[in-house]
Parts: sequence; C-alpha cells; structure tokens
Amino acid sequence: MMRCVEMVAEEDDDEYAKLVRRMNPPRVVIDNDSCDNATVIRVDRVKKHGILLEAVQVLVDLNLVITKAYISSDGNWFMHVFNVTDQDGCKLQNKEAIDHIQKCLESEDCLASPAATWPTYGAAPAEDQSTCIELTGTDRPGLLSEVCAVLASLSCNIVKAEVWTHERRAAAVFQITDEITGLAIRDAGRLSRVQDLLRTVMHGDGRASSTRAGGVPVGAERRLHKLMLEDGAGGEEAVAGEDGRCGRARPKVVVMDCTERQYTVVILRCRDRPKLLFDTLCALSDLHYVVFHGTVDAERGSKEDAYQEYYVRHVDGRPVRSDAERLRLVRCLEAAVERRASDGLELEVRTEDRVGVLSEITRVFRENSLSIIRAAIATRDGTAEDTFYVSDAYGNPVDGRTMDAVGDQLGDVVLRVKKRGGGSGHDAKTVAEGGAVSVLGSLIKGSFQGLRLIRSYS
Repeated sequence: MMRCVEMVAEEDDDEYAKLVRRMNPPRVVIDNDSCDNATVIRVDRVKKHGILLEAVQVLVDLNLVITKAYISSDGNWFMHVFNVTDQDGCKLQNKEAIDHIQKCLESEDCLASPAATWPTYGAAPAEDQSTCIELTGTDRPGLLSEVCAVLASLSCNIVKAEVWTHERRAAAVFQITDEITGLAIRDAGRLSRVQDLLRTVMHGDGRASSTRAGGVPVGAERRLHKLMLEDGAGGEEAVAGEDGRCGRARPKVVVMDCTERQYTVVILRCRDRPKLLFDTLCALSDLHYVVFHGTVDAERGSKEDAYQEYYVRHVDGRPVRSDAERLRLVRCLEAAVERRASDGLELEVRTEDRVGVLSEITRVFRENSLSIIRAAIATRDGTAEDTFYVSDAYGNPVDGRTMDAVGDQLGDVVLRVKKRGGGSGHDAKTVAEGGAVSVLGSLIKGSFQGLRLIRSYS
C-alpha cells in the first residue's frame, strides 16, 4: 500500500482557551541548588494535550538524562518536575543549554522548533530543501542495502535517515536531496518512480510515501513510533513471552483500575536506558491516552531498574474499558520500550559524504551476513556520520571475545570496544563471528579510506 504524507495542522483552540493561556503563561524554573546530583527543572503551564511529551522531547533532544520525574495536573493546570543530568551524570552548567531549555519550554510550539527536528545527529537541511521518504514493511537481511541502492541509482543523496526494526517489521524515515541541485526533488514523475521502485523493494506488503516538506514536523523518532504502531509492529499481534531477543528480559507492564478516581494505573519496570521516558510517552500519546499524574524513577538503586507509574485516561475521558484494550496497551508499551533496546554490534562509520556511499557500506554488511537492527544516518560538513546496530543473519548479537585480534587486523581503522551493562549470556559466541567482523573491517578499510569505526555490543 502507498500513500502520500499530508501535513494536517492542529485545529485552533477556542478563544476562551487562548485567553486562558495568554493570562497564564508557562513558568519554567531551572534549579541547580535544591538537588545534590541533578538539575531540577520545574514546568508549570496550562494543560494542553501532548504538552508532557513536548517537554520531554526538548530535554532528550539535548541528550539529557532524566533520572526522575513527577507529573501532576490540577484542573486546567499541569506541573512537571524533571531531575536531569548530562551524559556524564553531572548537573547542567552550560548557560546556552539552560537558556535554550527555558526558551523552548516556555514556547507554545516547542515541538515545531528547528532544534526538535532530527535530534542528536546534526542540523537538518533548511525548510523545503529536502524530500522526506517514509517506508514500512517486513524486515529481512539486506533490506536497507536494497533501499539505498535504489535511491543511489536514481541519483538521490541520503542526507539523514532513521531506521528501526521490531517483531520482523521495519520502518524508516529518509531525508533525501537531488544529487545535482542538492535540493528537494520537485519533479512529480520522478517522485512517483522513486515510490514505485521502493514499493517493489518492500515486496508489495510495505508502504512507500513521500512529501516535499523539509522533514517531518515532530522529529524522525517520533514519526517512527507512529509508523510502527500503524503498521501493527508490537501491537495486539506481538508474540507474548518472558524473554525478548536473545534472552533479554521483556519489560514488565501492569495495567490496573483505579475505580475510585476513574483512572487507569499503568506501571512499567524495565532496564533503564536513554530516551526510555520519551518512548513510553510516545506510546501512550499514539494510543490517545492522557497522563494526569505520574512518577518516574531511574535511581532506585540499580542501573538496570527503571520505574514508571502513570494515572491515565483515554482522550474521551474514560479509563480502560475492556480486556482487549488493556492487552493492547500492555503490548504497545512493551514494543515502544524494545524498539530502541537493540542488542548487537554498534558500528559508527565516518567518511567523506558522496552519493552512493551508504549503498556501498550497507552492501558490505549484507555480503557478510550482517543484519541491520537499527540505524541513524547523518551528514555534517561534508562528512557522513552513520551509526548501525547489527546482528548476524539469525538475529544473534556479535560476540566480542576476539576484538583485540580484530583491532590488530583493522590496522589504521580506529576501533573502540564498549560493553553495555549486563552482558552475561552474550559472551559465548563462536570465533567465526569475530572472523566475519574481521573480513568486514578489511573490506571497509580497502573501500573507504579514512573511515572511523566504533564498535560496542551487549
């Protein structure tokens, strides 16, 4: 199935709501004194659907770690309190970052700000200078390589991309430009051909759509959550079980009734990781639930234990009303947590940007039986900065026992090994896997001079 992306503006609120907001502007306090180990950010503002997710996106776009959060609403007023640190666990000291947070959180449309689009991987092209392509379909080894090859053959340069896979489904958002002009592709016939060929690559069961707008308004990761939910990945059809991929424990989600206050209580416990709060709020928002009260704690004495508790209602004002709705909520929250919790080998590739370079890199992965679980593609100042999470063709993580030997064989290619916590159970793979990575390193070294490779795996 194929469809074109339509940008639909949110309907204006009534005049009374606008008056209330003007009379009660948001109040943001950023406090470095009241907590010993974190910066405390307090946000008070008139209640508006989605405002909690907007605030969290502002923070995660800056790569901040949210260690605790308190959410409460009283009538038409919302109060959010976030304890945040930088990636090193330190309080925020950068005045520019603090001023940016203050400005965004006091804005009425922080999600639409340029800083909120394509976070982490560099600035996006200016508005109307790129074309956005969205894909969903069945995942398989080599799929990204085929997509990149199609785009390269049509002289399309991939400027940015996010690719996720989960439950044998794949979703991707690409920002592309014309090879010659470096701008958005404006020819309708050419766009139609791009869509037709990509639909063929997806083997007929996927979706390829495009728009000329300069990216998607709420960020690629936000859009990917919506695409995977619409595609059915991780919904009611997800396979239930005690263990996830490669023995990783599934998140524990409990949905209970709070009959006295007419809320549904959602409790989630899982291994903590970056952007966990953002992902769970995306799931609740996409399922049309409103969070009225909540507590988030990633400081419960274990780095592998994050606790989230929400009191929610559907946007129609009612709590969960059936076992089927309860099951869907559980499955979708599990999927939202698992999509970003990728096992496998992390490869960061840096090389001079040119049309087709991504196609060549992914072809090397495919020819060496490496499957891409997740990818973030970006270009900055003429340099391609790509991060891939890969496994073998069977979904098993690549082992690191032979990394010292692999590093020697890679020669002048920089290689860094990093263990992500709790790696027991993933360290008894065969030497053959390390050999495959050695061959991969040799091929990349020969094809792309000056390449930088960073590897980490669970």
